[in-house]
Amino acid sequence: MAADSLLALFAEVLNMPEGALNEETSPDNTPAWDSLRVMELVAALEDTYQVRLSTSEMMRMRTVGLAREILRGKGAKV
Repeated sequence: MAADSLLALFAEVLNMPEGALNEETSPDNTPAWDSLRVMELVAALEDTYQVRLSTSEMMRMRTVGLAREILRGKGAKV
């Protein structure tokens, strides 16, 4: 697994190089992060980190960094 499993997961789902992503990556600055990818990201995050995300948590995940905070709040090691 990559040194940063969360960035690796986002890179895989968004079909982008991991090096092109950072904590500030968001739908606003990443054209590949569209509405279809949101659903794929949620499914991948839930499967990978064994968590269940509420609708409000999904809506708050507007950057990689916010996704990391929410996952950590659920006890995931990211």
